[in-house]
Amino acid sequence: MVTPQTPEKLVGALISGLAIVRHLAITSSPIGVSRIAKDLNLNSSTCFNLLKTLVHERLVIFDDSTKTYTIGIGLVELAKGALEQASFVRMLRPHLEQIASRHSVTATLWQRTSNERVVLVDRADNLSAIRVHMSIGQRLPMYIAALGRCMAAFSDLSPVELRGRVSQLRWEDGPNFEEYLADVKQVLKRGYAVDLGNYVKGVSTVSAAVIDNTNKPVMAISAIGFSAQLNAAAIKSLGEDIRDRASEISLAMSGRAQKLDLVAGISKNQV
Repeated sequence: MVTPQTPEKLVGALISGLAIVRHLAITSSPIGVSRIAKDLNLNSSTCFNLLKTLVHERLVIFDDSTKTYTIGIGLVELAKGALEQASFVRMLRPHLEQIASRHSVTATLWQRTSNERVVLVDRADNLSAIRVHMSIGQRLPMYIAALGRCMAAFSDLSPVELRGRVSQLRWEDGPNFEEYLADVKQVLKRGYAVDLGNYVKGVSTVSAAVIDNTNKPVMAISAIGFSAQLNAAAIKSLGEDIRDRASEISLAMSGRAQKLDLVAGISKNQV
């Protein structure tokens, strides 16, 4: 087991607040602020203020009649979200394995996060002796490579706004913005995006977006392989396979599949 490195600077109040939540989660009966402060070696006033904040955020419940605290429903909501994401990843695993095996590529699943980033949450490798490897937990800018073109296609960004995002990306052999924008619009016609060695030379990626019920991208399925091993016919077959799976998954998760050939998102705005 790998032990996470300790950050150079920790936020003491956050650590204390989480310690209170953990303490209440394992305590069988409601307890008061003095007991909590004593058990955790906290200043009573600090402990009281932390508890007020946790109550406000519904992570802790305060019983005014007994002046005691218990764990709140808000914690269940947080756990539910994490469990739902984990179940989605398990549900999509067979799709990744089939893509990897059928097309001799590395199949990856990316989850959209805050700050316009995506994180790699699952990966299926093929059986080739030489293959592209990516690490679970790796993060990328949201608009990079093929998956970025998919995210951009279903965004509400105008071309001017998108140009600003794309100008900050680091590519090994990046397209100019007009080429990038044309690729983004193609996503709405064929349902998938292709990056032919723009992000990493010699490596091609093919991606399709998984959308929610508002037609916004929440995940992306990407296939990665060496460009020399993926000709035009192979890329078309791969793209259509990923597109169909992403559409099926979108329908299963949110009741809505990709809407193609539409005038929406980036396509409704002209440069």
